[in-house]
Amino acid sequence: MIPSKGKVVVGLSGGVDSAVSALLLKRAGYEVIGLFMKNWEDDDNEEYCSSRQDLVDAASVADVIGIDFEAVNFATEYKDRVFAEFLREYQAGRTPNPDVLCNSEIKFKAFLDHAMQLGAEKIATGHYAQVREFMGEWQLLRGEDGTKDQSYFLHRLNQAQLSKTLFPIGHLYKREVRKIAEEAGLPNHARKDSTGICFIGERPFREFLSKYLPKQPGEIRLFGTDRVIGRHEGMMYYTLGQREGLGIGGVKGAPEEPWFVAAKDLEKNILYVVQGHEHPALLSEALEATDLSWVSGRAPHTHWVYAAKTRYRQPDAACQVERISKETCAVEFAAPQWAVTPGQSVVLYESRVCLGGGVITKSLARIA
Repeated sequence: MIPSKGKVVVGLSGGVDSAVSALLLKRAGYEVIGLFMKNWEDDDNEEYCSSRQDLVDAASVADVIGIDFEAVNFATEYKDRVFAEFLREYQAGRTPNPDVLCNSEIKFKAFLDHAMQLGAEKIATGHYAQVREFMGEWQLLRGEDGTKDQSYFLHRLNQAQLSKTLFPIGHLYKREVRKIAEEAGLPNHARKDSTGICFIGERPFREFLSKYLPKQPGEIRLFGTDRVIGRHEGMMYYTLGQREGLGIGGVKGAPEEPWFVAAKDLEKNILYVVQGHEHPALLSEALEATDLSWVSGRAPHTHWVYAAKTRYRQPDAACQVERISKETCAVEFAAPQWAVTPGQSVVLYESRVCLGGGVITKSLARIA
């Protein structure tokens, strides 16, 4: 699978996963270059954004490992290709996943192009995923550590991108990665994993989004009725299945159960809610998706049994692809799925192999 020698450019984020990836490649005899990508500049300060510390950590890792190091600014590409789409989706009332777009547009496009200009044969990242060549075709596989598997975020990668990509820690568990880092004396071996959307960091989400999109308050109604039980601050702040931040107090005649977002009427700017995690309005038997991307370049077979995820960390859900065209597909589940959310990605698997997926446009009671 891996050539004996060659030049590899590793995306060093400052975290332990990419650090160990670079270390393992150096030990394997590759000529390794560490590349730090700065993808965000707006409101880049120490309070919420860690990019300065990330750069320091990445440079320190490169020094300890003994590899060349470079920093490159992709902020313009990120804003044009990822952030602009992120805002468009939220403005349309959907809930996008910018990490999926960042991987396909920045880490495996802008970064890959830059690495090739440096004379690299391959690029490498610290993702928990695996790639293999099988019968003349490149396959994207789940990471060995099921609790960290990131193939969901990588499902838009194509044959050309996978043919140039290495995932050096994809066969390892997180605890093994940290142990390798500690034994090697890497300065970030105990660094906490980053969470949340990369450009938002730890800042309050509503505060961040309101800087770019105007608030449009409206009514919160009880699902299936015209009864108004509260006010929302704007559709962009809410996603299907959301429980926190609804601001619904005691409602006369309603039991003491938590409230969940069940639906959005975008034209009328009405947010509908229900009570109870297992309310039928939160369950979907099927979905439709568009903006399809298949790793092999071929669509999966219809009526075959696959596994699907409609959000990261979701358990596999048995499903069938009932109909498919170049633009859209319809997926039906063996058991109803909770809070299938427009804007998120549905990703299909055949055992360990990630086939690809698309962006969810609507959830369905059943396939018509």
